[in-house]
Amino acid sequence: MVSTPVKRQAVVVEDDADIRGLLVLVLEQLDFEVTEAPDGLSGVEAVRTTNAELVTLDINLPDIDGMEVCRRLREFSDAYVLMLTARADEIDRLNGLDTGADDYINKPFSPKELQARIRALFRRARTPAQPAEDPRQSDELARAAVVQKSLLPQETVRLDDYDVAGAFRPSRSVGGDFYDWYQTPAGMHLTFADAMGKGMGAALIAATVRAVMRSVADTPALDAAFASASATIASDLDQSGSFVTMFHARLDSGSGVLSYIDAGHGLAVHIPAEGPARRLVSSGPPVGILDGQLWPAAELQLEAGDSLVIVSDGVLDAHESLEEFMRNVEKAARNEPTSDKVCAALLDLAPAATAEDDVTAVVVRRQQSAAHQTGTIRH
Repeated sequence: MVSTPVKRQAVVVEDDADIRGLLVLVLEQLDFEVTEAPDGLSGVEAVRTTNAELVTLDINLPDIDGMEVCRRLREFSDAYVLMLTARADEIDRLNGLDTGADDYINKPFSPKELQARIRALFRRARTPAQPAEDPRQSDELARAAVVQKSLLPQETVRLDDYDVAGAFRPSRSVGGDFYDWYQTPAGMHLTFADAMGKGMGAALIAATVRAVMRSVADTPALDAAFASASATIASDLDQSGSFVTMFHARLDSGSGVLSYIDAGHGLAVHIPAEGPARRLVSSGPPVGILDGQLWPAAELQLEAGDSLVIVSDGVLDAHESLEEFMRNVEKAARNEPTSDKVCAALLDLAPAATAEDDVTAVVVRRQQSAAHQTGTIRH
């Protein structure tokens, strides 16, 4: 007698009945047994009772939002989570991925693309997370902390008319945050990145990213350098089922021109001496999300008195809204006299007692020197 194979379980968390019905059909074509949930709380319960292997999760739900659903799921489930969103805002995408989602797709979506994304998810190895307090993890966390600390720059940037500082506070579970800088004949290069995950795996990915980004320093064009580096990194990311958000920049200190690429980071803020602060727009998804992705370079003019502030999502997560986040970052940058003190104030926005992630900040401030105040720029 031949036994009938047990179908894989999936849960669709979606409040729109038409979209929910379409998702059910797409998943049934992949031989899933599907449970429907019209809101977040019922979705969490459905995953718990079915022991689902896959969850499609809308961000906009009538009770709790999709990001909160994902956080709750990660307390007990290692199911693959595919987020669906109609929002174009990069912050929403970043938050969704950092709360434990494995991938995201925009609405409206192609059923074929959705099925391809799901097949790709199930080709990845999935290891259930162990409790953070498990003593078997202590050695790994200690080693990861050493790796993570070694990624921070050891040298101080000394550029005329610039004040540069960085600060890092690890969470209880070591992650993949790091920043790196070094001086060049023209000014400086700066990398700020966050590798998905925790522990030694994330720390090793971050170490790889740092080394590869330094290896392309001599490539003249920033976009070409980044394309080469991301292609090198992609194979490691594909094997680990991971991705990296990154902000990489080159500063010409004489002119104040900062050329940069933002790959899914979205948390760099330009604070001019006069006028409102603005968040620099991301130029594409994180590295490792899409094959063959290219990221265009952009430029920012740093005038005397301007600051560039880059923070990790640990700072964003401490705020109720993007607007509140922007207000507090701008306030910290304008009220503190040095970049070191700005970094300290930024870390204070995410108190250690409540922060669930690493908290990292870098500040580049072009000072109001006497030469700039008189309108003379030194060469």
